[in-house]
Amino acid sequence: MDRFADRLDLINRGVGGVVMWMALIMVLVQFGIVMLRYVFGYTSIFINESVLYLHATLFMLGAGYTLLVNGHVRVDIFYAPLNVRKKAMVDIFGHLCLLLPSLGILLYYSWPSVRRSWSILEGPISVGGVPASFLLKTLIPVFCVLLLIQGLSALIRDLIRLGDKA
Repeated sequence: MDRFADRLDLINRGVGGVVMWMALIMVLVQFGIVMLRYVFGYTSIFINESVLYLHATLFMLGAGYTLLVNGHVRVDIFYAPLNVRKKAMVDIFGHLCLLLPSLGILLYYSWPSVRRSWSILEGPISVGGVPASFLLKTLIPVFCVLLLIQGLSALIRDLIRLGDKA
């Protein structure tokens, strides 16, 4: 089971390795926007929207990697003093009762909108913007799937931790 969890981790490790470069690209594009606006007096809705697309991509696709490296916000006041077994039980509860169901619901209810958006190749958010709203909406189910994969991996590891300390 641990090897299966390792394979699941590879998916978000790979996505995280690619997505982290989007932060640098986003900063460079934003710097370019500022330079174009204040030095050359030029603005572009397309370039401005591209920062929105990069930002959304960075956070939506990076969520699974963040869960992998345990970077999500947690209230450690109650969690930190717990022993390994109790931490595993809290995490299993969180994965089974909170994370996995909420992602399943989000995936289920977002899918029709994404499907419709792809069927018409939905255009830009603003006139002159990036003509690919369908790609932006696609981030929602991809976000869900990547977090579901990482949640399953974390659940497997927590079950192993729980079994080791039984």
